[in-house]
Amino acid sequence: MKIVLICVLAFILDWILGEWQYFHPLVGFGTIANNLEKVINQGKFLKIKGLIAVLILVLPLPLFISFKLPDNLFGQCISVLCLYLAVGAKSLKEHSLTVATALEQKNLNSARQNLSLIVSRDTTNLNEHSIVKATIESVLENGNDAIFAPLFWFVLAGPAGAILFRIVNTLDAMWGYKNIKFFDFGWAAAKADDLMNLIPARLTAFSYCVLGDFKQGIICWLTQGNKWYSPNAGPVMASGAGALNLALGGNAVYDGVVKVRPKLGAGREPILNDIYLAISLIDKTIYLWLLVILIFNLLVNLC
Repeated sequence: MKIVLICVLAFILDWILGEWQYFHPLVGFGTIANNLEKVINQGKFLKIKGLIAVLILVLPLPLFISFKLPDNLFGQCISVLCLYLAVGAKSLKEHSLTVATALEQKNLNSARQNLSLIVSRDTTNLNEHSIVKATIESVLENGNDAIFAPLFWFVLAGPAGAILFRIVNTLDAMWGYKNIKFFDFGWAAAKADDLMNLIPARLTAFSYCVLGDFKQGIICWLTQGNKWYSPNAGPVMASGAGALNLALGGNAVYDGVVKVRPKLGAGREPILNDIYLAISLIDKTIYLWLLVILIFNLLVNLC
């Protein structure tokens, strides 16, 4: 039952404190990663250099935690702290709610600015409908990246697994761009993130279907998920859109260039209130996962 209690306490800590505001370890990690990238992302053999950079940054901390963490109360407290730092449920909710609140106040400039903090597309000229759509897409996709994938890896491999995923996912967010600067150098980070997200993304997609329109979610997942440019975001966003009976996806502007994106989901065009429905889907999925972890743990103990 320890793992269940650790998971619950980590989410309670996240609910109370939210994202660590001062001296967050990921901020320090990002600074180190940026400095390393500036030094070695030049010249030839960029794919190999990118792989070496990922290994240098990814391996030390998870290995240290896995070898040095004691199996006692102190170790369990560290496990709670690691999972708390790896998940970002409250942060995801708060960022999306600031967009929704700005839209309710008819302040499009504020909504665009707040949206730019959670998406990589250009938000400068987005209208209300596009802002709503982008926010819902971000909630669905980041539900996996910021909550369910680190939770999956924690259950599978303990605090080292959760920290490993968070580091890999952070490097992908920093380097995983298909532009001139990172196309080769960021290849290893992007592939590592794709691999670590392979199973949790599909568990997240299935969870969205279970908690929404199951049939529509499954259909959208199977017919649209593999058409998305990200092999893991596609199933997550398609299933979530279908489960909510919403039409998402479509073209968007990145770095001043229109990116052709397929349609996701099925049903009506999203409206402001659907941001709250997407957030509610995330909340219900958290409860579902915690319940499944509890039931699985009970069955293992009985056997």
